[in-house]
Amino acid sequence: MDIVILGSGNVATHLGKALVHAGNNILQVWSRQGVNAEELAHRLNARSTDRLDQVDLNADVYIIAVVDDAISDLITQLKHIKGNLNGMLVHTSGSTSMDVFGGRFDKVGVFYPLQTFSKSKEVDFQAIPILLEVSNSSQLDLLKNLASSISNRVEVVTSAQRKSLHIAAVFACNYTNFLYAIAQQLLEEHDLDFGLIRPLIKETADKAQLHAPKDVQTGPAIRKDMSIVRDHIKFLEYKKDWQEIYKLLSEELIKISTQK
Repeated sequence: MDIVILGSGNVATHLGKALVHAGNNILQVWSRQGVNAEELAHRLNARSTDRLDQVDLNADVYIIAVVDDAISDLITQLKHIKGNLNGMLVHTSGSTSMDVFGGRFDKVGVFYPLQTFSKSKEVDFQAIPILLEVSNSSQLDLLKNLASSISNRVEVVTSAQRKSLHIAAVFACNYTNFLYAIAQQLLEEHDLDFGLIRPLIKETADKAQLHAPKDVQTGPAIRKDMSIVRDHIKFLEYKKDWQEIYKLLSEELIKISTQK
C-alpha cells in the first residue's frame, strides 16, 4: 500500500521500517521538525515535509504516529484537506478514543501496535500484536491487510478494550521498568552493581511467560513475613517516596495472599 506517516518518533520509525520491509511504499514522512522528517524519510526511501499543506493526497493510509496530546490538534489542522484526502486516516495510540476524529473524516481508524519502542533497539514486528478499530466495518479489510503484512497477531477491539490493554501495558512495562530504575539507584547508593539482580529479573519475566503471574508471586509480603516487611520499610526511611511505594505494593500483595 501507499502510506504517509505523520510523525517521526519511535513508533513512526519502527512502524515505517516494518511496513517498508513488508513491501509497502512510504510516500512521505511529515514532522513539525523538518530535520526529523528528513532523517526518517531518508531511511524509508520517502519524501519529507514539515508543512501539512504539502502532504501527499494520494496515499491509501495516513498513519498519525505522534504523542497522544498532539493527535487532536493534528487532526484539526488536517481538516482543511478533507475534501481531497481519499485515503484512510488512523492513529497509533493505545488510549485515545475514536472520538478524537470528531467526524472530520469519513474513513478513520486505529492501528495500535502493542509494544514499547526505543529507536536504539530493533524489534520483531511479526511478534507484536496490532489492535485495530474502525468507524465503518467496510474499511476493516484494508487495515487488516496492512496489519497482517507486518504482524502475525492482528485483532479487532473496542475503544474500551484498547484502553484496558494500554493501562495493562503501563503496569506491566512502564511501571515495572520504573521499579527497575529504583532498584538500580538503591544498589548503586550502596556500592552494588545492578547486574547482580539481572538474573532475578530474567527469571521473573520468564515465569510470567509460562504461568499466571499471581500464581508465581514470591516475596516477604505474599508470605506475610511482616517482620521483614517492617524492616524494609524502616530501612527506606531515608527515601520517603520509595518507602511509600514499598508500603503500597506490600499492602496490595498482602491482600492477594489472603485471597488464595
